[in-house]
Amino acid sequence: MSQHPLLDEIDAFVCVHKMSESAFGRLAVNDWKLLRQLRAGRRMWPDTECRVRGFMAAYQPRVLAKARA
Repeated sequence: MSQHPLLDEIDAFVCVHKMSESAFGRLAVNDWKLLRQLRAGRRMWPDTECRVRGFMAAYQPRVLAKARA
């Protein structure tokens, strides 16, 4: 079974943003098992793919304020 082509983009995204796979799935489509299941051959519906791409395009990482000493 072939891997979904979007997985390479997602892998790069989570690497750049130092995000866990489960956090990505939860934040993008409210499904923490998304990446694990895609790797296992799960089909990604077109509307889900649009939500994932939209999440990656709009993602703004939170900036943590450094504590003052």
